[in-house]
Amino acid sequence: MVVDPHGMEPWITDWRERRRGKALCVVLPASTSEVAAVVALCAAQGQPVFPIGGNTGLCYGAVPESRKPDKPGIMLSLRRMNRIGAIDRVTGVATVEAGVVLADLHQAAAAAERQFPLQLGSEGSAQIGGLISTNAGGTGVVRYGPMRDLVAGLEIVLPDGRVLSDLAALRKDNTGYMLRHLFIGAEGTLGIITGAALRLHPQTRNTAHAWLSVASPDAALSLLSALQERAGSCIQAIELMSAAQLELVRRHARHARFPFAHIPAWSVLVELGSEHPGMALDDILVDVLGILMEAGEVTDAVVAASEQQAAAFWHIRHSISEANKSEGVGIVHDVAVRPSDVPAFIAQADECAARHFPESRSQVVCHLGDGNVHYILMFQRSFWSALNDQEAYALEIERAIHDVAVGLGGTFSAEHGIGRKLTTELSRLADPLRYELMAGVKRLFDPNELMNPGALLTQSA
Repeated sequence: MVVDPHGMEPWITDWRERRRGKALCVVLPASTSEVAAVVALCAAQGQPVFPIGGNTGLCYGAVPESRKPDKPGIMLSLRRMNRIGAIDRVTGVATVEAGVVLADLHQAAAAAERQFPLQLGSEGSAQIGGLISTNAGGTGVVRYGPMRDLVAGLEIVLPDGRVLSDLAALRKDNTGYMLRHLFIGAEGTLGIITGAALRLHPQTRNTAHAWLSVASPDAALSLLSALQERAGSCIQAIELMSAAQLELVRRHARHARFPFAHIPAWSVLVELGSEHPGMALDDILVDVLGILMEAGEVTDAVVAASEQQAAAFWHIRHSISEANKSEGVGIVHDVAVRPSDVPAFIAQADECAARHFPESRSQVVCHLGDGNVHYILMFQRSFWSALNDQEAYALEIERAIHDVAVGLGGTFSAEHGIGRKLTTELSRLADPLRYELMAGVKRLFDPNELMNPGALLTQSA
């Protein structure tokens, strides 16, 4: 199946409608063998291949931009490859095609009384292949790890059309290089992921959720420490959000019901979960909150009394991206530091923004348990449209905030990837030897630079 240029507009524009690419067509194969045939044909013709998943990325990694004007390339969508194969309950593995939508996998796992624990606001459109290619994170990383920790095997079409199959999903396989890890987070630059064996976990039917008002990011750290001591591995999510961020959700998100009449300066959303029905998670939450409220670090708290109330809490959290898109132009930073350094990062980033970008308003949403901070500087559309060089100004902002994170021993890309947005930042901030080795891997697998050229690396030579 092929989509010609007249019907390609939804495919060639990124989710936030900030960047538009160009390609000959969109090809939608229905099997791995068809993918292999398409890739082999493109290799023979010297045409680039630009993979696209659910187009929910934030770094323009799926926007087709060829480096050769006479070779615009094709876009490759695995949307038709959406079959969920065997679900092995005993081993805890689901074998799926790369075009499977995350929400559909959630439903299939639940039907087998298991769960796939990757949780994202874009679960209704994000596809497994794209999530693996960007090593997606989400709210459950604190307990289950990012996508890399959930992949037990892969099937990949290489740049010359050959197929590398590694779907045995063995827990132990000590036969040399674990090649599949090269393709996780490679953003389609080494090959096309067509299938995956994914790790499932037991369902956590016993959960507890609370929405808390805390005095500061430091107080949120005290909460995290106290929960680690009392709940340990039961912490499924702990999300820190600023008032400025939640005000936008209140303004733009439909059906967002806040637990407090007035949005506090800092809110924390906590989820505990256990496979053991007898574990008193609500009691643990109440005990910890009582101690911290007495110390003045938690100023108010609502423990969800029902699944519906818990779902309402999470609806607020997962409405953030859409609310920001509706508000204005947000420069989103996806940094990570050690959780203990999160308050220092926020304070230093706020000081940097106030000094250099006074027209902006800072917003914070943070996966506190793993130190991933989405630090967003929001600008009014009128200010942004009046800039002479929007791209240069955005890069200036990104460099300044990234330097704060790196100065604290952190990273400038935690879960969103590099795409085409952050290639210059990767070349600037990555260890030179590491960058050289990555470029060497790219040359080994894709010497003609036909697989998603322009993404991840500025060049492989």
